[in-house]
Amino acid sequence: MDILSSNPYAKHGHRQLKLCVSGAAETGHCGPNALQKAKELGAEIVRQGGILVTGATTGFPLWSAMGAKEVGGISIGLSPAATEQEHVSVYKLPVDYMDILIYTGFGFPMRDILLTRSTDAVFIGCGRIGTIHEFTVAFEDSKPIGILEDEGWEMGDEIKMILEKGHRPNAKIVFDSDPKKLVQKVIELIMKDKVEEFKI
Repeated sequence: MDILSSNPYAKHGHRQLKLCVSGAAETGHCGPNALQKAKELGAEIVRQGGILVTGATTGFPLWSAMGAKEVGGISIGLSPAATEQEHVSVYKLPVDYMDILIYTGFGFPMRDILLTRSTDAVFIGCGRIGTIHEFTVAFEDSKPIGILEDEGWEMGDEIKMILEKGHRPNAKIVFDSDPKKLVQKVIELIMKDKVEEFKI
């Protein structure tokens, strides 16, 4: 069996979906289900054919990377730091559960823009202000966005309030408390706008 028939992404690897998980680095407010929900989300992204992309931070994104690696997936992190030394020593961020770490050197705000813009869709878990920033950047870029809900955190309700008061309808935002169903919904949104395979 040749490599092209055994690996559907060997010829056109760019068609493999890059799916971002955004969430709180500090998770004290997230409730008892956050760890398991994050790991399930990361694993489900891989099971449904995606590559996980995070902000290379602690908490919810790290847990999603753990879930992705537990099922043999690929995990990419975009760091706010310029170097590995700065990533670890200054930002106090982990290097575990990452296949590739990209050191942007842009700090958190500009890193967020690169993070969301370089992916096909963004998933929002339990979060804080940085997560809301990543949500709004993805919103402005018309990215498909999946909001993972849980009774242990309020992020879903907060985003619903932002959407209501923002007066800008957006059909590319979906909500679900089941990671598997949420990933399915988001992939359906992505595929509506996916460029057809180029024929050589």
